[in-house]
Amino acid sequence: MANKKNQEFLELSTDDLQFELESAEAKYQKMKFDHAANPLENPMQLVEVRKDIARIKTELRKRELATYSDEQLANRSKIRKRRRRAKK
Repeated sequence: MANKKNQEFLELSTDDLQFELESAEAKYQKMKFDHAANPLENPMQLVEVRKDIARIKTELRKRELATYSDEQLANRSKIRKRRRRAKK
């Protein structure tokens, strides 16, 4: 089930998602620096921002994969299989 934040990201365009990603990463870096110098009231805010960054990256990757052709997807599967074998 998609939560409210995921639903918001689905509605944004790819350019808007890129902008959101850049601003969220900048916000996270600033919060991290501020937290090191003077602890935040609620350090769980750092976790929430990191999760938002992950949600945005996931949505961007999903959109990128949606544009792939069948041949590119098949090639991607071959690469993933080769990587799995190499780890064992």
